[in-house]
Amino acid sequence: MSLAVRVIPCLDVDDGRVVKGVNFQNLRDAGDPVELAARYDDQGADELTFLDVTASSSGRSTMLEVVKRTADQVFIPLTVGGGIRTVADVDMLLRAGADKVSVNTAAIARPEVLAEMSRRFGSQCIVLSVDARTVPDGEAATPSGWEVTTHGGRRGTGIDAVEWARRGQELGVGEILLNSMDADGTKRGFDLAMLEAVRAAVGVPVIASGGAGAVDDFPPAVQAGADAVLAASVFHFGELTIAEVKDAMRAQGIVVR
Repeated sequence: MSLAVRVIPCLDVDDGRVVKGVNFQNLRDAGDPVELAARYDDQGADELTFLDVTASSSGRSTMLEVVKRTADQVFIPLTVGGGIRTVADVDMLLRAGADKVSVNTAAIARPEVLAEMSRRFGSQCIVLSVDARTVPDGEAATPSGWEVTTHGGRRGTGIDAVEWARRGQELGVGEILLNSMDADGTKRGFDLAMLEAVRAAVGVPVIASGGAGAVDDFPPAVQAGADAVLAASVFHFGELTIAEVKDAMRAQGIVVR
């Protein structure tokens, strides 16, 4: 576990604007990504994650411009995900100013791409994003009871989520972004059981995502094994601040930056 727990706002970017919905539906405009990034930098965020929800060729050029503008103004690490399929995609984003990239669907289609990316750019640049849900009743169970999904958690893959995180580490990723699709948008707290299971399976840092609704939700995620905690709408719409989250963790004896 890292010495200090990181707090990471996540910004879903669609056509150059930050949006937020539940499972990518009923999207609301949440502002300009560069302005929000600068605000979070001022508030003491440790890193930022941008997710390109357009993830098309037209969206990519817009996203590159957003990354460049952000990197010019903000000096905390920036991770970019969404539609990253090739080593060339990673190269383009790192040149634009990203510090790390987050890979999801492309790795499910061809896991070896993670090893190719890690060899080329270093493990510290490659994050495996795992969108996991409880296997629905009536479907074939996975060993852990959680499966990897695509399409915003709506499409199951049958791949065991804990085994997939372990495989990502074997292929050279430097970090796991663990998104609970069951908890996403519920604001009822992180999926602690899944966090504990993944923490037990991997040695690389784990980022907890999905379910944050109150400051009291964050310390248990760290106690379950998270090295970093990520949230979106609670920050964008002013329900919580970075400082409030860090204070809540400090009060539980957790070291934060």
